[in-house]
Amino acid sequence: MLIYLLKVNIVFILLYGCYRLMCYKDTFFGWRRTTLLLIYAVSLVVPALNIEYWTRQQAVLRSAAEVYAVRMLPEVGTTTAHQTIDWLSIFVTGYLFVAGLLLVRFAWQLVSIVRLAHRCDKKMVQGVPIRVLPESQGPFSFFRWIFLCPTQATDQQLHEILLHEQTHCRQHHSADVLISQLFAIVFWVNPFAWLLKREVRLNLEYLVDNHVLKEGIDSCAYQYHLLGLTYTKHVATLLNNFNVLLLKKRIKMMNKRRSRVIVKAKYALLIPVTATLLVVKNIESVAHSLVSNKIVNNEVIVPIYTKAN
Repeated sequence: MLIYLLKVNIVFILLYGCYRLMCYKDTFFGWRRTTLLLIYAVSLVVPALNIEYWTRQQAVLRSAAEVYAVRMLPEVGTTTAHQTIDWLSIFVTGYLFVAGLLLVRFAWQLVSIVRLAHRCDKKMVQGVPIRVLPESQGPFSFFRWIFLCPTQATDQQLHEILLHEQTHCRQHHSADVLISQLFAIVFWVNPFAWLLKREVRLNLEYLVDNHVLKEGIDSCAYQYHLLGLTYTKHVATLLNNFNVLLLKKRIKMMNKRRSRVIVKAKYALLIPVTATLLVVKNIESVAHSLVSNKIVNNEVIVPIYTKAN
């Protein structure tokens, strides 16, 4: 299990690096959303996929596995078993303890949101059902619930807020937030998990801002409205907030020139990257299998392109 988790982290870091290199600055927010979700899925699936049989049938890949087994794997295990078990136990205990605390915090946030939804008064504003918040609190949404204080905004501003939050609700953005949050909890020791979680949140805001402007909202008025919002936030890690989430980047992205359609072709590069990671993972698995067989049979592994003396 620990080996699987380690491989998930390695694949995740490599895919995150590819995302930053290829997709970070374009304006295809829907494609970026799909890519971000696929990074989570591929990171979890690739380490679990077993294509060792196919790998063994390919001469080049089997040769690579044999070279890896000879040159790399014999160096593993220089510490004593007693020391390894002790340090491993300490690490696992500490890891699970922190993950447990983060999971309890996550659960409490969910409970707080549900309690707030049932505690707030319900009201129709411009034909949209909302939960009415106190004046000191700012607008946000969570799945189908929209929370706001209607007395703190003009009719035009309410229209912008409702359009913004309805887009979050209709496109199920809270699911993306929960997925990124749960992944960060399980792999909390990986700083890239937290960086990608932040990227998921920011890209969702890009996506909604772009939709709002396409609906005919004046860009300058909308940006000034964002700048004028000084409301406090609720559970920031789970909610879709209308106000401040790296606001400077959001405004900069709204004013950015749209990327050319041909640039979408770069997203196809993630397919060979994923395939390469899958092959490399199975080469490593085959190498471990060869070493295990050598230990059992007391044999020596010799790469196929060399001759045994």
